[in-house]
Amino acid sequence: MPATQHDAVLWLSGSAYDVIFDVSRMAIRELGGLAVVAEETSSWPYQHDRDLTGFIDGTENPSLIDAPDVAVVDEGRSGAGGTVLLLQKWVHDADKWEALSVADQEQVMGRRKADSVELEHKPDDSHVASTDQDRLGKIFRRNMPYGTVTDHGTMFVGFSSDQQILASMLDSMVKTPDALTRYTHPITGAYYFVPSIESIRRFAAPA
Repeated sequence: MPATQHDAVLWLSGSAYDVIFDVSRMAIRELGGLAVVAEETSSWPYQHDRDLTGFIDGTENPSLIDAPDVAVVDEGRSGAGGTVLLLQKWVHDADKWEALSVADQEQVMGRRKADSVELEHKPDDSHVASTDQDRLGKIFRRNMPYGTVTDHGTMFVGFSSDQQILASMLDSMVKTPDALTRYTHPITGAYYFVPSIESIRRFAAPA
């Protein structure tokens, strides 16, 4: 899995692309002289909560109420109130994936496609088995599809209070190896620390 670390990441989210475009241009102007854009990716929702494999994404996610317990660094620890972000771009081999029957796709994922119920007898190399959060630890995911009809995939966006949990999941996917990696592969990968708003305020100019 390639490492493509940059100095900072800026994630903008909104319901209309024209707004995102204008805010992005404003951010680039404000950061002029300090930074240049190294990479840019535009994402969009697909069928409410599915990724471009057609499966529901983030089934294991905690609720928004419980997410801070998983993603936010506890008080008293270094970086309290912040979170560790793992950001990866995965390209899908759509033709190869779509050539599989639904039953075969479910064996790769370890879940039913229609309702995301975990298979009782899932293969050991299924995606669910190789990234088992009960074994490796809990994370909070905010994945998004990206790309065009002919070149597309998934932006993996994973948050955790502990970087080692994220690293262990990647390690397990490689060592198993995860069956899903036959149909999609990462072309970028980087860790970032997202500080709390309180921490950022320390660097803000006086009002």
